[in-house]
Amino acid sequence: MALSPTDVRHLTAVDTRRAARVLSEVRSAALSGRPAPLAPRPVIGQSWERVRRSGVDPDRGLRSGLLPMDEVRRRRESSALRHVLPVLREGLLSVADVAHHIMVVADDDGRVLWREGSAPVLRKADVLGFEIGADWREDVVGTNGVGTPAVTGRPVQVFASEHFVRSHATWTCAGAPITDPRDGRLIGVVDVSGPLETMHPATLAWVDSVAKLAEARLREMHVRSLERLRAVAAPVLARTDGRALVVDRHGWTAAVTGMPYTERLALPKSLSAGLRRLPALGRCSLEPLAGGWLVRAADEPAPRAASRIVLDLGEPRRRSVRVSDGAGSWTRELSPRHAELLYLLAVHRAGRSAADLARDVFGDPARTVTVRAEMSRVRRYLGSLLEHRPYRFTESAEVKVVLPDDSGDLFARTATAGTASAPVRGSG
Repeated sequence: MALSPTDVRHLTAVDTRRAARVLSEVRSAALSGRPAPLAPRPVIGQSWERVRRSGVDPDRGLRSGLLPMDEVRRRRESSALRHVLPVLREGLLSVADVAHHIMVVADDDGRVLWREGSAPVLRKADVLGFEIGADWREDVVGTNGVGTPAVTGRPVQVFASEHFVRSHATWTCAGAPITDPRDGRLIGVVDVSGPLETMHPATLAWVDSVAKLAEARLREMHVRSLERLRAVAAPVLARTDGRALVVDRHGWTAAVTGMPYTERLALPKSLSAGLRRLPALGRCSLEPLAGGWLVRAADEPAPRAASRIVLDLGEPRRRSVRVSDGAGSWTRELSPRHAELLYLLAVHRAGRSAADLARDVFGDPARTVTVRAEMSRVRRYLGSLLEHRPYRFTESAEVKVVLPDDSGDLFARTATAGTASAPVRGSG
C-alpha cells in the first residue's frame, strides 16, 4: 500500500525501522533521478536541492578541520549563547541523557561550541565528526539538525535517511534556531541528536520550546540593560535642550526628551563620536555614554541629497543593505525576512500592499498583521526611504540589488518573483 508523507511521519512514531527503510528508498530514488515511492517533506526536499548545488558528496560527506580550542573558547566568550546555556541545560540535558541523546549548541557559523549528554552517544557522535569545533553548516555536511534550521530559520527534525549524507542515516536530530530578540538575527542553533531508535515525534516541539525560553532570557537581559542605561540617561537629558535621546549600542531607546518616543534608532555598523546623519533624524551629534550613546538632533536638519541603496543578497548568510548620500553612508546586516521583503520592493518599484507581500512571502494574503509588523521594523532603520500604502522605495532613491550567482540561493518562494522591473545584478 502506498504511503503519503503524513503516513511516514506517523509511522516514525510506531515503527522507526520501517519508516527508516521507506525514507532510504525515497532518498536513493531522489539522488538517482528515479521515481520515488513518495515525495520527501518539503523542508527536506528543499534542503536536498540546496545541498546538491553546493557539491556535498552523499556517500562520503565532508569534514572540515576542527577549530583550535583557543578559537572555540574565544567564540564561546563572545557569543550571546553563553548567557542562555543554563536555560538550555536545565530544559534539555536531564531528559536527553536518560533518553540517550546529546545536546549540541552551535554558533551562527554552524560551529559546534558546546556538546553534552549521554557519554555513549557522544562517542558515537565522534565517529561522525559531530565534535567540538566542527563545522555543521548545511553546505558542508548536508541536511542536518544544525545546518538546516540555520538556513530555514525555523525548527527542523531530520530523521534517518532525511539526512543527505549516508553515514548520518542512523541518527535522528531535532534543531531549533536561537535568534537575538533585539533584531531577529540568528545567533546559533540548539540541537538534540541521538541514534535512530531514540526518535520521538515530540522531540522537535520540546527543543523549540526550550529555544524560545532561551530567547526570552535574552530579552529579559536586554530589558535590564536598558533600565541601567535609563538611570545613566536621566540626569544627562535633564541638562539637554532640544531634541535628544539615549540609545544602547544597538540603537534601542532608553530615554528621550523633546521629541516623540521611538523604540529603536538605526545606527551605522561602526560608530564614532561627532556629527553624523541618521536615517530617522537627519544631522545629529553623537556622544558616548556608559553602555550607549547620547544622540542630539540638529534643530534644522540639512537637506538630504539623493540616496543610493544597495541591497546585497550575494551571500545567503550575510545579507545587508547599504545607504549612501551626500552626508555619508551606513550599512546594516539584514535578517532573512527583512532581506526578502526588501528584495520584493526592489523588484516591484511601484509598490506592494501588505496583502501582496503576505502572498509573496507566506503564500497567504491574509497574513497582513505579520507583514505590517515586519515592515514597521524595517522602516525604523530605512526611515523616509520607504513609503507605505503601498509599501515602496521612495522614487528619488536609486536602488541596486546584488544577487547570488545561483538564483536557488535567493528565497524559496520569491526567487521567481522578478518581472521586467527586476533589479540589476552587480557588485554594488
